[in-house]
Amino acid sequence: MTWLGESDNAMNIAVMINLRARRGSERIGGLVERMFPGARLVFTRSLEDARRWISEQLCPDPPELLLAGGGDGTLTGLLNELREQGVALPAIGVLPLGTGNAWARVTGAPRPAVALRQLAACGGMMPPLRPFTLVRVEGRVAPFAGTGWDAEMLQDFKNQLASWPPGPLREAHAGLRGYLGAMFTRTVPRHVFGPGNPRVKVYNLGAPALTVDERGAIVPLPHGEAGALLYEGPAGVAGAATTPEWGFGFKAFPFAQAVPHRLSVRVYAASVLEATRNMFKLWRGAHPLPHMHDYLVERLRMDFDREVPFQMGGDIMGMRRSLEFDLAEESVRLVDWRQVRQLVAGRGKEVLPPVPVSASARRERVVPPSP
Repeated sequence: MTWLGESDNAMNIAVMINLRARRGSERIGGLVERMFPGARLVFTRSLEDARRWISEQLCPDPPELLLAGGGDGTLTGLLNELREQGVALPAIGVLPLGTGNAWARVTGAPRPAVALRQLAACGGMMPPLRPFTLVRVEGRVAPFAGTGWDAEMLQDFKNQLASWPPGPLREAHAGLRGYLGAMFTRTVPRHVFGPGNPRVKVYNLGAPALTVDERGAIVPLPHGEAGALLYEGPAGVAGAATTPEWGFGFKAFPFAQAVPHRLSVRVYAASVLEATRNMFKLWRGAHPLPHMHDYLVERLRMDFDREVPFQMGGDIMGMRRSLEFDLAEESVRLVDWRQVRQLVAGRGKEVLPPVPVSASARRERVVPPSP
Protein backbone atom coordinates (compact mmCIF):
# COMPACT_ATOMS: atom_id res chain seq x y z
CA MET A 1 0.00 0.00 0.00
CA THR A 2 1.44 3.40 -0.99
CA TRP A 3 0.40 6.86 0.04
CA LEU A 4 1.06 10.40 -1.11
CA GLY A 5 4.77 11.06 -1.20
CA GLU A 6 5.64 7.35 -1.14
CA SER A 7 5.30 6.65 -4.87
CA ASP A 8 5.95 8.40 -8.15
CA ASN A 9 2.90 6.77 -9.71
CA ALA A 10 0.23 9.23 -10.77
CA MET A 11 -3.45 8.57 -11.27
CA ASN A 12 -5.44 9.65 -14.32
CA ILE A 13 -8.48 11.43 -12.81
CA ALA A 14 -11.48 13.05 -14.49
CA VAL A 15 -14.27 14.95 -12.71
CA MET A 16 -17.76 15.83 -13.92
CA ILE A 17 -20.02 18.20 -11.96
CA ASN A 18 -23.68 18.44 -13.02
CA LEU A 19 -24.74 22.05 -12.44
CA ARG A 20 -28.38 21.00 -12.92
CA ALA A 21 -28.20 18.71 -9.90
CA ARG A 22 -29.85 20.00 -6.75
CA ARG A 23 -26.56 20.93 -5.06
CA GLY A 24 -24.38 21.29 -8.15
CA SER A 25 -22.11 24.35 -8.05
CA GLU A 26 -18.81 25.59 -9.38
CA ARG A 27 -17.58 25.81 -5.78
CA ILE A 28 -17.08 22.03 -5.81
CA GLY A 29 -15.00 22.44 -8.94
CA GLY A 30 -12.78 24.92 -7.11
CA LEU A 31 -12.10 22.31 -4.42
CA VAL A 32 -11.25 19.77 -7.12
CA GLU A 33 -8.77 22.14 -8.73
CA ARG A 34 -7.03 22.81 -5.42
CA MET A 35 -6.84 19.18 -4.30
CA PHE A 36 -6.35 17.48 -7.68
CA PRO A 37 -4.47 19.92 -9.93
CA GLY A 38 -4.22 18.52 -13.42
CA ALA A 39 -7.42 16.49 -13.23
CA ARG A 40 -9.77 16.98 -16.16
CA LEU A 41 -12.77 18.90 -14.86
CA VAL A 42 -16.04 19.70 -16.59
CA PHE A 43 -19.24 21.43 -15.52
CA THR A 44 -22.29 20.19 -17.41
CA ARG A 45 -25.83 21.46 -17.76
CA SER A 46 -27.17 18.81 -20.12
CA LEU A 47 -26.65 15.29 -21.35
CA GLU A 48 -25.28 16.77 -24.57
CA ASP A 49 -22.55 18.55 -22.58
CA ALA A 50 -21.56 15.24 -20.97
CA ARG A 51 -21.70 13.41 -24.30
CA ARG A 52 -19.39 15.94 -25.97
CA TRP A 53 -16.91 15.84 -23.06
CA ILE A 54 -16.78 12.05 -23.13
CA SER A 55 -16.20 12.06 -26.89
CA GLU A 56 -13.52 14.74 -26.87
CA GLN A 57 -11.72 13.99 -23.60
CA LEU A 58 -12.43 10.49 -22.29
CA CYS A 59 -12.55 8.42 -25.47
CA PRO A 60 -8.96 9.30 -26.47
CA ASP A 61 -7.65 8.97 -22.89
CA PRO A 62 -9.92 6.98 -20.52
CA PRO A 63 -9.47 7.90 -16.84
CA GLU A 64 -8.62 5.44 -14.10
CA LEU A 65 -10.94 7.25 -11.69
CA LEU A 66 -13.98 9.31 -12.62
CA LEU A 67 -15.56 11.49 -9.93
CA ALA A 68 -19.20 12.27 -10.73
CA GLY A 69 -21.08 15.03 -8.93
CA GLY A 70 -24.84 14.68 -9.26
CA GLY A 71 -27.73 12.40 -8.40
CA ASP A 72 -28.84 8.96 -9.55
CA GLY A 73 -29.99 10.30 -12.91
CA THR A 74 -26.57 11.88 -13.49
CA LEU A 75 -24.80 8.60 -12.73
CA THR A 76 -27.15 6.53 -14.85
CA GLY A 77 -26.81 8.87 -17.82
CA LEU A 78 -23.03 8.93 -17.46
CA LEU A 79 -22.75 5.15 -17.39
CA ASN A 80 -24.87 4.75 -20.49
CA GLU A 81 -22.97 7.43 -22.41
CA LEU A 82 -19.65 5.78 -21.57
CA ARG A 83 -21.01 2.43 -22.79
CA GLU A 84 -22.44 3.88 -25.99
CA GLN A 85 -19.14 5.54 -26.86
CA GLY A 86 -17.13 2.39 -26.16
CA VAL A 87 -15.27 3.69 -23.10
CA ALA A 88 -14.44 0.95 -20.58
CA LEU A 89 -16.18 1.79 -17.32
CA PRO A 90 -13.60 3.33 -14.97
CA ALA A 91 -13.76 3.30 -11.19
CA ILE A 92 -16.35 5.92 -10.21
CA GLY A 93 -16.53 8.04 -7.08
CA VAL A 94 -20.01 9.40 -6.39
CA LEU A 95 -20.17 12.98 -5.08
CA PRO A 96 -23.72 13.40 -3.73
CA LEU A 97 -25.17 16.52 -5.32
CA GLY A 98 -28.59 15.21 -6.35
CA THR A 99 -31.94 14.64 -4.67
CA GLY A 100 -32.33 10.93 -3.90
CA ASN A 101 -28.64 9.90 -4.07
CA ALA A 102 -29.25 6.14 -3.80
CA TRP A 103 -25.76 5.03 -4.84
CA ALA A 104 -24.18 7.75 -2.71
CA ARG A 105 -26.01 6.50 0.38
CA VAL A 106 -25.25 2.84 -0.28
CA THR A 107 -21.52 3.58 -0.66
CA GLY A 108 -21.47 5.88 2.37
CA ALA A 109 -20.52 9.03 0.46
CA PRO A 110 -20.08 12.06 2.73
CA ARG A 111 -20.60 15.66 1.68
CA PRO A 112 -18.57 16.40 -1.48
CA ALA A 113 -16.02 18.60 0.28
CA VAL A 114 -15.38 15.90 2.88
CA ALA A 115 -15.23 13.20 0.18
CA LEU A 116 -12.61 15.15 -1.77
CA ARG A 117 -10.46 15.69 1.33
CA GLN A 118 -10.62 12.00 2.20
CA LEU A 119 -9.75 11.02 -1.35
CA ALA A 120 -6.82 13.44 -1.36
CA ALA A 121 -5.57 11.77 1.82
CA CYS A 122 -5.25 8.54 -0.15
CA GLY A 123 -2.56 10.20 -2.26
CA GLY A 124 -1.91 8.54 -5.59
CA MET A 125 -3.39 5.25 -4.43
CA MET A 126 -6.65 3.98 -5.93
CA PRO A 127 -9.24 4.17 -3.12
CA PRO A 128 -11.12 1.05 -1.95
CA LEU A 129 -13.78 0.03 -4.47
CA ARG A 130 -17.06 -1.85 -4.23
CA PRO A 131 -18.43 -3.67 -7.30
CA PHE A 132 -22.07 -3.29 -8.33
CA THR A 133 -23.84 -5.26 -11.01
CA LEU A 134 -26.37 -3.44 -13.18
CA VAL A 135 -29.95 -3.90 -14.32
CA ARG A 136 -30.34 -3.81 -18.10
CA VAL A 137 -33.57 -2.86 -19.86
CA GLU A 138 -33.89 -1.99 -23.56
CA GLY A 139 -30.11 -1.82 -23.90
CA ARG A 140 -29.64 0.69 -21.09
CA VAL A 141 -28.24 0.03 -17.61
CA ALA A 142 -29.08 1.40 -14.15
CA PRO A 143 -28.88 0.38 -10.49
CA PHE A 144 -32.68 0.04 -10.37
CA ALA A 145 -35.66 0.22 -12.69
CA GLY A 146 -39.36 -0.06 -12.04
CA THR A 147 -42.94 0.56 -12.96
CA GLY A 148 -45.97 1.84 -11.10
CA TRP A 149 -46.21 4.22 -8.17
CA ASP A 150 -42.46 4.82 -7.96
CA ALA A 151 -42.31 6.14 -11.52
CA GLU A 152 -45.49 8.17 -11.00
CA MET A 153 -44.16 9.68 -7.76
CA LEU A 154 -40.93 10.69 -9.49
CA GLN A 155 -42.86 12.43 -12.26
CA ASP A 156 -45.26 14.04 -9.79
CA PHE A 157 -42.31 15.25 -7.72
CA LYS A 158 -40.63 16.80 -10.76
CA ASN A 159 -43.86 18.40 -11.95
CA GLN A 160 -44.58 19.85 -8.52
CA LEU A 161 -41.02 21.15 -8.16
CA ALA A 162 -41.25 22.86 -11.56
CA SER A 163 -44.42 24.66 -10.40
CA TRP A 164 -42.41 26.60 -7.78
CA PRO A 165 -40.50 29.69 -8.92
CA PRO A 166 -36.71 29.47 -8.64
CA GLY A 167 -35.53 30.45 -5.19
CA PRO A 168 -35.86 29.40 -1.53
CA LEU A 169 -39.36 27.91 -1.90
CA ARG A 170 -38.27 25.60 -4.71
CA GLU A 171 -35.16 24.59 -2.77
CA ALA A 172 -37.28 23.85 0.32
CA HIS A 173 -39.38 21.43 -1.74
CA ALA A 174 -36.47 19.84 -3.62
CA GLY A 175 -35.76 17.08 -1.11
CA LEU A 176 -37.67 14.49 0.85
CA ARG A 177 -40.33 17.01 1.90
CA GLY A 178 -41.21 17.69 -1.72
CA TYR A 179 -41.16 14.00 -2.61
CA LEU A 180 -43.61 13.12 0.17
CA GLY A 181 -45.73 16.16 -0.63
CA ALA A 182 -46.08 15.07 -4.25
CA MET A 183 -46.94 11.54 -3.14
CA PHE A 184 -49.75 12.61 -0.78
CA THR A 185 -51.20 15.41 -2.89
CA ARG A 186 -50.89 13.89 -6.36
CA THR A 187 -49.99 10.19 -6.60
CA VAL A 188 -52.12 8.78 -3.77
CA PRO A 189 -55.33 10.69 -4.63
CA ARG A 190 -55.00 9.68 -8.27
CA HIS A 191 -55.00 6.00 -7.31
CA VAL A 192 -57.68 6.27 -4.61
CA PHE A 193 -60.13 7.63 -7.17
CA GLY A 194 -58.64 5.93 -10.23
CA PRO A 195 -58.99 2.50 -11.83
CA GLY A 196 -56.76 0.68 -9.32
CA ASN A 197 -53.59 -1.30 -9.85
CA PRO A 198 -52.75 -2.81 -13.23
CA ARG A 199 -52.32 -6.55 -13.48
CA VAL A 200 -49.02 -8.14 -14.43
CA LYS A 201 -47.65 -11.51 -15.47
CA VAL A 202 -44.02 -12.11 -14.45
CA TYR A 203 -42.09 -14.79 -16.36
CA ASN A 204 -38.68 -16.20 -15.48
CA LEU A 205 -36.39 -16.23 -18.53
CA GLY A 206 -33.17 -17.45 -16.91
CA ALA A 207 -31.82 -19.90 -14.34
CA PRO A 208 -34.26 -21.34 -11.75
CA ALA A 209 -35.62 -18.52 -9.61
CA LEU A 210 -34.95 -18.07 -5.92
CA THR A 211 -37.18 -16.39 -3.35
CA VAL A 212 -37.10 -15.24 0.27
CA ASP A 213 -38.91 -17.14 3.04
CA GLU A 214 -40.60 -15.54 6.05
CA ARG A 215 -37.36 -15.67 8.06
CA GLY A 216 -35.46 -13.82 5.35
CA ALA A 217 -33.57 -16.89 4.11
CA ILE A 218 -32.89 -17.32 0.38
CA VAL A 219 -34.54 -20.52 -0.88
CA PRO A 220 -35.35 -22.09 -4.28
CA LEU A 221 -38.74 -21.10 -5.65
CA PRO A 222 -40.90 -24.17 -6.32
CA HIS A 223 -41.74 -24.43 -10.03
CA GLY A 224 -39.49 -21.45 -10.76
CA GLU A 225 -37.64 -22.93 -13.75
CA ALA A 226 -36.94 -21.04 -16.98
CA GLY A 227 -40.17 -20.10 -18.73
CA ALA A 228 -42.25 -20.40 -15.54
CA LEU A 229 -44.96 -17.91 -14.66
CA LEU A 230 -43.69 -16.57 -11.33
CA TYR A 231 -46.57 -14.23 -10.56
CA GLU A 232 -49.92 -13.14 -11.96
CA GLY A 233 -51.98 -10.49 -10.26
CA PRO A 234 -52.19 -6.81 -9.32
CA ALA A 235 -49.03 -4.71 -9.13
CA GLY A 236 -48.83 -1.28 -7.54
CA VAL A 237 -45.07 -1.36 -7.95
CA ALA A 238 -42.96 -3.88 -9.89
CA GLY A 239 -39.26 -3.56 -10.56
CA ALA A 240 -35.72 -4.89 -10.33
CA ALA A 241 -32.53 -3.65 -8.69
CA THR A 242 -28.94 -4.50 -7.86
CA THR A 243 -28.74 -2.00 -5.00
CA PRO A 244 -30.91 -1.95 -1.86
CA GLU A 245 -31.99 1.71 -2.01
CA TRP A 246 -34.06 3.92 -4.27
CA GLY A 247 -32.87 7.11 -2.58
CA PHE A 248 -33.73 9.13 0.52
CA GLY A 249 -32.82 6.01 2.53
CA PHE A 250 -35.81 4.09 1.11
CA LYS A 251 -34.77 0.41 1.19
CA ALA A 252 -37.04 -0.67 -1.61
CA PHE A 253 -34.94 -3.77 -2.41
CA PRO A 254 -33.56 -5.08 0.91
CA PHE A 255 -32.44 -8.38 -0.66
CA ALA A 256 -30.43 -6.85 -3.51
CA GLN A 257 -26.87 -8.29 -3.42
CA ALA A 258 -28.03 -11.17 -1.20
CA VAL A 259 -27.10 -13.56 -4.04
CA PRO A 260 -24.27 -12.74 -6.46
CA HIS A 261 -25.18 -12.32 -10.14
CA ARG A 262 -28.92 -12.08 -9.50
CA LEU A 263 -31.45 -9.29 -9.87
CA SER A 264 -33.64 -8.54 -6.88
CA VAL A 265 -37.20 -8.37 -8.24
CA ARG A 266 -40.18 -7.20 -6.19
CA VAL A 267 -43.88 -6.97 -6.94
CA TYR A 268 -46.10 -5.19 -4.40
CA ALA A 269 -49.74 -6.04 -4.88
CA ALA A 270 -51.40 -4.00 -2.12
CA SER A 271 -53.65 -1.00 -2.70
CA VAL A 272 -52.25 2.50 -2.44
CA LEU A 273 -54.10 3.03 0.87
CA GLU A 274 -52.55 -0.08 2.40
CA ALA A 275 -49.15 0.99 1.10
CA THR A 276 -49.63 4.38 2.78
CA ARG A 277 -50.48 2.70 6.10
CA ASN A 278 -47.36 0.54 5.79
CA MET A 279 -45.16 3.37 4.51
CA PHE A 280 -42.60 3.23 7.34
CA LYS A 281 -42.27 -0.55 7.10
CA LEU A 282 -41.78 -0.28 3.36
CA TRP A 283 -39.26 2.53 3.84
CA ARG A 284 -37.00 0.53 6.12
CA GLY A 285 -37.28 -2.68 4.06
CA ALA A 286 -39.22 -4.67 6.65
CA HIS A 287 -39.80 -8.35 5.88
CA PRO A 288 -42.17 -10.13 5.58
CA LEU A 289 -44.94 -7.84 4.38
CA PRO A 290 -48.39 -8.89 3.15
CA HIS A 291 -48.74 -8.71 -0.64
CA MET A 292 -44.98 -8.38 -1.22
CA HIS A 293 -43.47 -10.90 -3.64
CA ASP A 294 -39.68 -11.33 -3.84
CA TYR A 295 -37.67 -13.10 -6.57
CA LEU A 296 -33.96 -13.39 -7.29
CA VAL A 297 -33.41 -14.06 -10.99
CA GLU A 298 -31.03 -13.56 -13.89
CA ARG A 299 -33.64 -12.44 -16.39
CA LEU A 300 -37.41 -11.98 -16.54
CA ARG A 301 -40.27 -10.39 -18.44
CA MET A 302 -43.24 -8.41 -17.14
CA ASP A 303 -46.41 -8.17 -19.23
CA PHE A 304 -49.03 -5.67 -18.05
CA ASP A 305 -52.70 -5.43 -18.95
CA ARG A 306 -52.31 -1.73 -19.74
CA GLU A 307 -49.52 0.79 -20.24
CA VAL A 308 -47.66 1.74 -17.06
CA PRO A 309 -45.09 4.47 -16.28
CA PHE A 310 -41.47 3.26 -16.30
CA GLN A 311 -38.33 4.70 -14.71
CA MET A 312 -34.64 3.76 -14.77
CA GLY A 313 -32.23 5.06 -12.15
CA GLY A 314 -34.54 7.96 -11.31
CA ASP A 315 -35.15 9.02 -14.93
CA ILE A 316 -38.67 8.80 -16.36
CA MET A 317 -38.57 6.70 -19.54
CA GLY A 318 -42.22 6.90 -20.59
CA MET A 319 -45.01 4.34 -20.76
CA ARG A 320 -44.56 0.60 -21.35
CA ARG A 321 -46.80 -2.46 -21.57
CA SER A 322 -44.10 -5.14 -21.60
CA LEU A 323 -40.54 -5.06 -20.25
CA GLU A 324 -37.59 -7.44 -20.09
CA PHE A 325 -35.06 -7.07 -17.29
CA ASP A 326 -31.72 -8.84 -17.17
CA LEU A 327 -28.31 -8.61 -15.56
CA ALA A 328 -25.82 -6.61 -17.63
CA GLU A 329 -22.54 -8.34 -18.53
CA GLU A 330 -20.49 -5.45 -17.19
CA SER A 331 -20.41 -4.14 -13.65
CA VAL A 332 -19.30 -0.84 -12.18
CA ARG A 333 -16.74 -0.28 -9.41
CA LEU A 334 -17.73 2.49 -7.04
CA VAL A 335 -15.53 4.15 -4.45
CA ASP A 336 -16.44 2.65 -1.06
CA TRP A 337 -16.44 5.81 1.01
CA ARG A 338 -16.88 3.95 4.29
CA GLN A 339 -13.63 2.09 3.70
CA VAL A 340 -11.94 5.29 2.55
CA ARG A 341 -12.94 6.94 5.83
CA GLN A 342 -11.59 4.01 7.86
CA LEU A 343 -8.39 3.95 5.83
CA VAL A 344 -7.76 7.65 6.34
CA ALA A 345 -8.63 7.50 10.03
CA GLY A 346 -6.27 4.56 10.49
CA ARG A 347 -3.42 6.54 8.99
CA GLY A 348 -4.21 9.63 11.01
CA LYS A 349 -4.04 11.77 7.88
CA GLU A 350 -5.61 15.20 7.71
CA VAL A 351 -5.64 17.56 4.73
CA LEU A 352 -2.64 16.64 2.57
CA PRO A 353 -0.87 18.29 -0.36
CA PRO A 354 -2.39 17.94 -3.84
CA VAL A 355 -2.60 14.52 -5.42
CA PRO A 356 -0.23 13.91 -8.35
CA VAL A 357 -2.16 13.45 -11.57
CA SER A 358 -0.95 11.75 -14.73
CA ALA A 359 0.60 14.05 -17.29
CA SER A 360 -1.77 12.56 -19.82
CA ALA A 361 -4.66 13.85 -17.72
CA ARG A 362 -4.24 17.42 -18.93
CA ARG A 363 -5.81 20.16 -16.93
CA GLU A 364 -9.11 20.78 -18.68
CA ARG A 365 -11.69 23.02 -17.04
CA VAL A 366 -14.66 23.17 -19.38
CA VAL A 367 -17.72 25.24 -18.56
CA PRO A 368 -20.50 25.07 -21.16
CA PRO A 369 -22.24 28.39 -21.77
CA SER A 370 -25.44 29.07 -19.89
CA PRO A 371 -28.63 28.30 -21.78
